[in-house]
Amino acid sequence: MKSYTKNCYAQYCAKKGKNKLASKKLKIIPLGGVGEIGKNMTVVEYGSDIIIIDCGLAFPDDDMPGIDVVIPDMSYLEKNAQNIRGILITHGHEDHIGALPYFLKDINAPVYGTKLSLTLVETKLKEMKISGYKLKAVN
Repeated sequence: MKSYTKNCYAQYCAKKGKNKLASKKLKIIPLGGVGEIGKNMTVVEYGSDIIIIDCGLAFPDDDMPGIDVVIPDMSYLEKNAQNIRGILITHGHEDHIGALPYFLKDINAPVYGTKLSLTLVETKLKEMKISGYKLKAVN
């Protein structure tokens, strides 16, 4: 067999019909937190599977009277809710967990994080009377 780099081999397999995974694309979609402080939320999509990294909020600027919090636009996730496999929380700051109650109110997905981060998440969810969530601690 000829020597192939990984990418070339995936293309070769796709042409031969040997590897269905070769045709899937990895998408990284920032929904917030890029070029701003707060609203950290990134979607990692491979094929039809979606994993979300963080679900944060931002606090309003002075030119936003009457607004309590600013959350990322989650309409893409609402349309693709059946493909969401979970949410990974990197740490327990508001700009990384603050929008979880708004997200979990509409979309049921497991939330993964450290015990400390999940304790902060659980407290926030109880305060906002959100129930039915699945929190899974990881090391």
